[in-house]
Amino acid sequence: LHVVNELLNAGYKVIGSVRSDKKAAEVEKKFSSNPSLRTVIVPDIAEPGAFDHVFENYGNEIKVVLHVASPFFFDTTEYEKDLLLPAVNGTKSILESVKKHAPQAVENVVVTSSLAAIASPKRLAEPSAVITEKDWNDTTWENAGADPVTAYCASKKFAEEAAWKFLEENKSTVKFRLTTVNPGYVFGPQLSVDSVGDVLNTSCELINGVVHSKPGSELQPIVGPYVDVRDVATAHLLAFEKEETFGKRLMLVEGAFSLQQVADIVNEEFPQLKGNIATGEPGTGEELLDKNAKYDPSKTKEILGFELRSLRQTVYDTVDQILKVEGRA
Repeated sequence: LHVVNELLNAGYKVIGSVRSDKKAAEVEKKFSSNPSLRTVIVPDIAEPGAFDHVFENYGNEIKVVLHVASPFFFDTTEYEKDLLLPAVNGTKSILESVKKHAPQAVENVVVTSSLAAIASPKRLAEPSAVITEKDWNDTTWENAGADPVTAYCASKKFAEEAAWKFLEENKSTVKFRLTTVNPGYVFGPQLSVDSVGDVLNTSCELINGVVHSKPGSELQPIVGPYVDVRDVATAHLLAFEKEETFGKRLMLVEGAFSLQQVADIVNEEFPQLKGNIATGEPGTGEELLDKNAKYDPSKTKEILGFELRSLRQTVYDTVDQILKVEGRA
């Protein structure tokens, strides 16, 4: 939704795929039936030919394809069926449709990948590791079924690899340039307050969990890379507008965070919550970062040319929105 919002604000005409008529109505309502936004129904992006009807109808109008959707959840044991195959097949499906119906019309493809495609959970836990855009998750298809987190991370790697391989194998047929956007945990406010419910998307639920924690409850020792959703949306536009991004992997990371740091920020910034939520061990968040990998997204930041939002800003804006919706701001 943030990406669509950025596109419309920049004056682009947008064709957005949704899974059902119900979703189409919801999306169109969110954007006040903007005439520059059309929705098309694609019930299952992983089905062969899922996007064919879209490109048959609009192929000559489509200059840019943004492939943003991929399954992101951990509540499954059917890793291949629910995570690996949908991610890979969804990516292949839309690229095959471009090849069949708009090989010369589509000029740019942007695939939303993930930092999970860049490094495995094991690598992210190595204190000596410095992660850059050049790295690849080393998980194989055979060992991707170790657990849901490993499977999700591997799904992002295999899907991104499929995109680069497709372009290499079809460069004589298609004319598009490919860019991938590889964010870490994506925090930040929902585009509209009606998207704020009891449970948020997988990344923001970490912050939501702190907001609704009980005093004295333990904080999980979660550490990882973070970025604000609004910066990720901006990067999707620059990924097809700036020539310097073509053929690149954009590692969207402002830095590393720990859940302890999130709790510290929430307790410091929102007096109405202090004393009513978990505090963990205040001030120890930095120590947790030292025990894990470091991130060097300097090449990406140089290419994009804008400042990414800080952890404090993204946590503040996320929590502020939640509290306003709940009448506690």
